[in-house]
Amino acid sequence: MWALLIATLPTQPNAVRLRLWRAVKALGCGALRDGAWLLPLDHAGALEALAEQVRDHGGSASVLELSPRSPAQRDELLALFDRSEAYAGWAEAQRAVLAQLPQLQETEARRRLREAADALAALRRIDYYPGAAALQAEADLAALRAAVDQRFSADEPSHRSSAALPRLEARHFQGKQWATRARPWVDRLACVWFIRRFIDANARFVWLTDVKKPPRNVIGFDYDGARFTHQGPRVSFEVMVASFGLQDDLRLQHIGAAVHYLDVGGIPVPEAAGLETILGGLRELHADDDTLCTAAMHVFDGLYASANKPDN
Repeated sequence: MWALLIATLPTQPNAVRLRLWRAVKALGCGALRDGAWLLPLDHAGALEALAEQVRDHGGSASVLELSPRSPAQRDELLALFDRSEAYAGWAEAQRAVLAQLPQLQETEARRRLREAADALAALRRIDYYPGAAALQAEADLAALRAAVDQRFSADEPSHRSSAALPRLEARHFQGKQWATRARPWVDRLACVWFIRRFIDANARFVWLTDVKKPPRNVIGFDYDGARFTHQGPRVSFEVMVASFGLQDDLRLQHIGAAVHYLDVGGIPVPEAAGLETILGGLRELHADDDTLCTAAMHVFDGLYASANKPDN
């Protein structure tokens, strides 16, 4: 159920119309059409206050209850409250702070951190139907806060959450067999690339049709019970990057953002659509999983080479 404000304002003065537009934007209203705005029903009081202001300035306004007549119509109304673009803008600003962190003084870095936290809090206040993007943004903010603390308070004891990952050394993972589900898609393909480029250049891969019966002495990834798999808001690629201590690599962060979005949703990034199209084409071309991964390696190599270049 939604509350619906229908308002008509006199043509003059324009200041009143502008004030109303700013107010509905600040509330995060869904715009049904010009002069008609929605909020979840439990926020009807905010629309009643706006309706009273409209009437005080010589306009007409009513606040009604609105119910969708079908699941499809409900989805259309929910789409009016989609905050994906807002989260994407927030994430871009957060990544810029991370990129600039080595050059920032502590006072400026902590000011930028507070700004990021305040901006996210403001966004969350008008995100009436939070989903994967909100969870990802909270995790990104925690990562930024940890990076700032590590940069300026490295000796300060920090709380280790239950979701903290043990730090691993690549030298202990050489010449191994790695196992994952057959017909790999974005997250698994990214993991294969990361393993070969950053952990184990001579890695061999086993493609499982039954993840409940993996061979002995393999290192599993991206399936239930695997050593490396989804943890909290992080997808398997992000878990693997953090496990080997490379979470501060901005180019890996950039790839991780695209993989995360394509695998579980969340904050959209510009590269995601192209990456999905290319990997989907390669999957059609190559029925053999080893051949598919060899082809996908070049895609991720190119993405890593171009992502977040220092001179951008």
